[in-house]
This record gives sequence, structure tokens and C-alpha cells, in this order.
Amino acid sequence: MKFILIFGPQAVGKMTVGQEVEKWTELKLFHNHMTIDMLYLLFGFGPETWRLSTLFRQEIFKEVATSNIEGLIFTFVWAFDEQEDWEFVKDICEIFESREGSVYFVELKADIEERLERNKSPLRLEHKPTKRDIKQSEYNLKTTMDNHRLNSLEGEITRENYIKVNNTHLSPEGVASIIKDRFEI
Repeated sequence: MKFILIFGPQAVGKMTVGQEVEKWTELKLFHNHMTIDMLYLLFGFGPETWRLSTLFRQEIFKEVATSNIEGLIFTFVWAFDEQEDWEFVKDICEIFESREGSVYFVELKADIEERLERNKSPLRLEHKPTKRDIKQSEYNLKTTMDNHRLNSLEGEITRENYIKVNNTHLSPEGVASIIKDRFEI
């Protein structure tokens, strides 16, 4: 069982890179908006959405970890200044590692100008309904960036299976190729 956690700020390309990795492997993509958008319809961006999303994700991870699925790619906006996010990442890694799974960390970073362009991409808007209000989505992107640290500091992540890629000028296929080569997936 393989578990790839792709993380980074909003509109950095996590889902798109995950889709490319999915094409080249037997792994399934579970991007973060698969739970968020469903719950948003009922609760907006309130505490119920985040609480239930976390519960749903954890249950899905447990089921995948005990299934015959080759593995999972999950995308996540990790606020490094929030202990709750550190605990969530630790907990999901333990789900897979406790069942002899291999966990891989892929951190993406890109310039804000590029992320603002990607925020409007047709693929993103197709797969993430809550991003279709571009003005609101840009506001959320900038506000989150101002209020949280969304990329790690040098040496902060000490896992062996970890890479950090500045994908400002890289295609999703190029990043997927780096992931495949680095982790021999």
C-alpha cells in the first residue's frame, strides 16, 4: 500500500499533479475538495464542514488502508502554523504505516502570480465547485496565505520519503515524472 500526500497552498497544482500521478500508477486520487464541496452545500465553510470532512477522510483512509487498492494520492492544504493540521497529517500517516504502507510527502510551492492564474483554470473550476466564484476564491487564497504559513521551512519535514518542488514553471506531467523517479512509483 502506498500513500502519497501532496500538499501546498491553494491553486499550487496539487490536484492536477495528483491526476497525472494517477495516470501513471495504480494509485487512486482523493483530492481534498471531494469532501469539502459536498459538505459546503449543506454547511458552507463553517466548523461543521471541517469537522465532518476530517471524519469522512479518516474513515476513507482506514478503508483504503485495509483494501486491495494499490494506494492513494491525497491533496491537502497544510497550515504549518496550526497544530491541528500537524496532528491530522500524523494521524493519517499512522493509518497507512500501521498496516505496513509506505508514505510519501510531496510539497508543492509556486509564485503567487502563477497561483492566481491557476485559480481560474477550467480544470480547477470543473472539479471544485466552491472555486467557481473567482472573486471569492481569490480572496480566500490571499487571506489564507496572509494568515497561515502554507509551505514548510527548511528542515521542518524530516521524513525520508519527502520532496519539495517549486512547480511555478513546471507542467503537471513534469512534476509527476519527478515524483515517479524520486520515489520509484
